[in-house]
Amino acid sequence: MNAANLKDNTLRHLVPSVLFTLVTVIAFGLIYPLVMTALSQLLFPAQANGSIVYHNGKPIASSIIGQLWTKPLYFHGRPSAAGKGYDPTSTGATNLGPTSKKLVDSTKATLAALAKENPEATVPVPMDLVTTSASGIDPDISPQAAIYQAPRIAKARNIPTDEVIALINAHVHARTFGFLGEPRVNVLELNLALDELK
Repeated sequence: MNAANLKDNTLRHLVPSVLFTLVTVIAFGLIYPLVMTALSQLLFPAQANGSIVYHNGKPIASSIIGQLWTKPLYFHGRPSAAGKGYDPTSTGATNLGPTSKKLVDSTKATLAALAKENPEATVPVPMDLVTTSASGIDPDISPQAAIYQAPRIAKARNIPTDEVIALINAHVHARTFGFLGEPRVNVLELNLALDELK
């Protein structure tokens, strides 16, 4: 093959390759992200912007990221293994197996802390108050986990337990599409509703 043929053969392959690269970069690196961003802003603006919750006009949290609540006045979420706890930049579970001594010891410690924190509880400790979620930043708890904490909150706020339970029942989210997941309550949403009680 002479030099002229080699040059023609190279150009014949190089030109389509460069054009294909330019088209795919423009289509999938520019047009597709812009279209998806526009659609998400149009169809799901709250979710596309991080599900930010505002209080008195100021952003205070995201409804899809769990936070650490420690005061007896508030509902507490699931234990967290994300980073040093509820760290959205370091999500993840403990990955400890059922025979792990560390898991057994931490579970016993969590149960003891729950019993000390909730001495008036009238129902058994729900599993989600003892175990961490896969992400470590789960914003929801089961209705049973909220009801378990209701006597403590009622006592701390000096309100009837029935009023706290009614608030829980008013904030239960059903299964997604009627069959995915379990009924749940958002801890942040519930605690904000508690603060609005007169």
